[in-house]
Amino acid sequence: MEIPTDGEIRALHREYAPSRDAFELVHEHCRLVCSIAEQFFAGVDIDTDLVRAGALLHDIGVYRLESTAYVRHGVLGHELLASLGFPVELCRFASCHTGVGITRDDVVRQSLPIPVDDYLPRTPEEELVMYADKFHSKRLPPVFLTGDTYAAEASRFGTDKVQRFAVLRDRYGDPSLAGLSRDTGYTIV
Repeated sequence: MEIPTDGEIRALHREYAPSRDAFELVHEHCRLVCSIAEQFFAGVDIDTDLVRAGALLHDIGVYRLESTAYVRHGVLGHELLASLGFPVELCRFASCHTGVGITRDDVVRQSLPIPVDDYLPRTPEEELVMYADKFHSKRLPPVFLTGDTYAAEASRFGTDKVQRFAVLRDRYGDPSLAGLSRDTGYTIV
């Protein structure tokens, strides 16, 4: 599988972003998620190039949201990447990073506006990008989230989501956010 370069991915973001502000917000978020994921590379047997590309591409579907529900951004990103000929191994980073994974039961029970399916990471690379994504939010202004803050936010989706996040925290630990916060000026909440 040929993995796109950082420059090629940046060009995709520029091409599909509906505005400069959207590009700056989403691409910066993807770069920060990549930086967070890289903190967990030591001692983990994964394809680091695939993780890097997956982190940089995971939110490309945000550009296609328009007025539709935010939960759709993963599916839209997967569809966009597939339409551009990307292999499924890269497309899945878009569709399988939301929350700590969306199950078929979640889709039905919550009447989510996405096709009924499981949107769960299947590989260590997908799991790592999903996990790293929990520590930065694109809210305005963007912020870094501690593990405790994300766990509290996940609780609104059920205790099973909090437990799943706790398993991931045990597996990977919490990232160091102080340097990233200092470099970007984003606060840690």
